[in-house]
Order: sequence, then C-alpha cells, then structure tokens
Amino acid sequence: MRKAKDYVLLFLKGMGMGAADVVPGVSGGTIAFITGIYEELLGSIRSVNKDWLLLLRRFKIVEAYQHINGNFLVVLVAGILLSALSMGPLVADWLEVYPIQTWSFFFGLIIISCLSVARQASPWGWKNGLAALIGAAIAFYVTIATPAQTPETLWFVVLSGAIAICAMILPGISGAFILLLLGKYRFIFDSISNFDIPIILAFMVGVLVGLISFARGLSWLLKHHHNVTVGLLAGFMVGSLNKIWPWKEIVTFRVNSHGEQVPLITRNVLPTDFQTITGQEPHILQAILFVGIGVFLVVVLEKIATLRRNPQR
Repeated sequence: MRKAKDYVLLFLKGMGMGAADVVPGVSGGTIAFITGIYEELLGSIRSVNKDWLLLLRRFKIVEAYQHINGNFLVVLVAGILLSALSMGPLVADWLEVYPIQTWSFFFGLIIISCLSVARQASPWGWKNGLAALIGAAIAFYVTIATPAQTPETLWFVVLSGAIAICAMILPGISGAFILLLLGKYRFIFDSISNFDIPIILAFMVGVLVGLISFARGLSWLLKHHHNVTVGLLAGFMVGSLNKIWPWKEIVTFRVNSHGEQVPLITRNVLPTDFQTITGQEPHILQAILFVGIGVFLVVVLEKIATLRRNPQR
C-alpha cells in the first residue's frame, strides 16, 4: 500500500511524463518506463473494462474506483496535466533558447534508458535482437517521415487521437510528433485554445478508444512474450535517438498558433559542421555535460528504485 511520500513521487513522475509528451520527439512512455511505472500504468488502463462498467451501472462507485487502481491514475494524470499546462511552455522555451543543451539532456536520458530497458529482457536471444531491430527501424522511419496533408473531418480527428495516444504510451515514439506527421499538431492545439468543442470531443474519443484497446494488447504481449516485447520497446527508443540528436539543420518551417515560424523538418549534422552550416556555436562541452546529467538522473532513479525494492541493500 502506498504512503503519502509514494504519491508525491508518483505525482512527480506524472509531471515528467507531461513535460515529455508536449515535446515532438520525446515520449511520455519513455519516462514511465524509466521511472518503473510502465506496466502498472498499462494494467490500470486495461482495467477499464466491462467489469468496471458493470460496477458503475450498479452505482458501486468505490469498488469501481478501486477496480481501476484509481489512486494511482488520479495522482499520475494530475501530474501529467499540471506539467503539460505549466511546464510544457517552459520546455518549449528551452528548446527554442537552448536547443542543443535541451536535446542533449533528452539524448542522455534516452540512451541510458535503452540499456536499462534492454536489461529487463534478459536473457537476450535472436528473437529479442530481431524485435529490437524491427522496433528501431519503425521508430527511425517515423522520425524521418514527412508531415502529410490530411482532412479536418471529425472521423480523422478521432483516428488522429487514437494513433497519437498509442504512440504516446510507447517508449521512444512521441505522440506529439505523430500529430505533426498527421498534419494535426497545430490543428488540435488551436482547437483546444479556441475551445472548439466538437473537435476536442472527437479527439478525446479517439484518445480513449486508442488508450484502452492499445494498452490491453500491449499488456498481453508483456505478460505472454515479455522479453521479445521489451526488446521491441528498447528498439523503439534506439530508433527515436535520430529525432533527438542535438545538432540539426532546419530544412523547412511551419507557422505555429501564434503566427511564428518554427522548425518543421530538420536534418541531423555533425557538431563540427553545425557552426559552418548555421553560423551558431555548437556548444559541444555543454552538450556533453547535459548528456551526462540525463545519464546521471536515470542512474539515480534506478538506484532509488532498487533500494525501495530491496531495503536491506
């Protein structure tokens, strides 16, 4: 049973997920995996089923709340929402003002997390390796895909919500970036800003359908094919590193909801070529420092998690 300090820590994990989810290229699922709540999150989402609906129909509210691990979901979602609304703009500002340092931090965070996740699939065999290669190839393709022109009809908004939320809970694949690829990132956030109720409701329907169905399938895979599934997830994270590479040349721009030009398509370049191409300082030493901070943070989180599982150590 969780104590008060456990819920404070869970809330902070939710804030980490929320901050990651608003960045096109970083997945909240990665943060959930790093912080050790990934499988509990999937299990809690999966419990939104016919038994839960039956409890609600019988007005057994307390039992229904307990059935879906309500305390866990409420605290986690509260952290995600608070972070997305408050820290989201701050992270966006960091990416604009300190892009190399910010991307370097995420790069370090994810590269060490790849190793952390991969260790959970021990022992490794050819099936794990093949799954990791497939996952890496899929994630890499997603990072280089060109954004599409898509319809703004309600059915496609529902589909976009379902696809984006599936990506959002996958380590290494960003739901925000998927919306960009579908041509719906600005459209959805403009709709939220303008309180366009039909669009918001359609998107939320897609999110709920995608979340419940996808979490159920992923939970089944983790239960019955754990090592291969973890290998696939680790591969997703490896493939996503292409998107998070700190040194980029901007190829094309898009106009955001404030009428400002922001990068849309970028190309990775070597830090030694960055200054020649862009005329900007590559900040190589600072990048190494922030990669180290990201690595250090994951190592500390793992150590804390190990001590909590084995207090005698």
